[in-house]
Amino acid sequence: MGTGMGLLGLSTAEEDIYRHFLRNPETSADDIHLRIHSAKDKDTVRAALARLYGLGLLRRSDTGDVVPADPETAVDRLTDLRLRELHDELQQVTQSRRLVAELRAEQGQRTPAPKGVERMEDLAQIRDRIDDLAFFAREEILSVEPYTALTQENIDHARPLDARCLRRGVTIRNVVLKAALDHPPTVAYLRELTAQGARIRVAPDISERILVYDRHTALVPADPDDTSRGALVAREAGLVANILALFEKIWDQATDLAALIEEPAEGAAGLSAVEQRVLESMCRVGKDETGARDLGVSVRTYRRHVADLLRVLNASSRAHAALLARERGWI
Repeated sequence: MGTGMGLLGLSTAEEDIYRHFLRNPETSADDIHLRIHSAKDKDTVRAALARLYGLGLLRRSDTGDVVPADPETAVDRLTDLRLRELHDELQQVTQSRRLVAELRAEQGQRTPAPKGVERMEDLAQIRDRIDDLAFFAREEILSVEPYTALTQENIDHARPLDARCLRRGVTIRNVVLKAALDHPPTVAYLRELTAQGARIRVAPDISERILVYDRHTALVPADPDDTSRGALVAREAGLVANILALFEKIWDQATDLAALIEEPAEGAAGLSAVEQRVLESMCRVGKDETGARDLGVSVRTYRRHVADLLRVLNASSRAHAALLARERGWI
């Protein structure tokens, strides 16, 4: 797609025309093909103008002259559109798992999936396996975790994997120990996960440690009383079914996280009322100064709220945050 605005989906002709009107605002589109480049014929220019009007990068004034959109607005709109396209492509890629069955049919006799129980004793290897299972999960991740607190290292390690799974539509159901609610950083992260779509419940007294991926692979401690002795990775259908039954029993007896922690007032999906207003303003206005003035806060405070929203949404930019917020129905 090239460099410059080509990265955002504009053709060379479209970018040339937009840049022309930035240099020559409120001029006529007559004979623009002659002004831009002699190699561009009228049909090419006509099609480029039509798309630029459709994208909102150009508009006609009351006098009929052409007015270009502000560069910040133009880039934000193109970024938003490109992110939508990439999101759709990613959705298609993550659904490509169904091709395995079709390809195996071409191969003839199917190679059986690995079965049995694997014992792992190296803690680094166990952690890597957990990361791999989460990364390749397609439908559901179930867990029972009796920790009393998460370290910042734990949170920083888990956040990108959890966010990636939730963005791809993987269902996450997690049961945690009630004592963990006494640790503010842990509660903040659990609230963050809930805001992104995870379902979290709390149990007063659990000792089980369970991880199940897509209902066909389970991971449990080799010794429930000493997790340093390693883990068992099970793929036997009967064994996994029993572990699933235990998880569902614990899940049914647990309490929703939202019922045990104070919810922020009025905000959607765990956002405070102020954060909700900042989110709506961020998606509506282009400049922080305007948004801060509309909300009656300082620019510094407004930008801090924006940074918090980007973190909660795990967004790489404001346009990306707006896209994710719309997908989740927050705006």
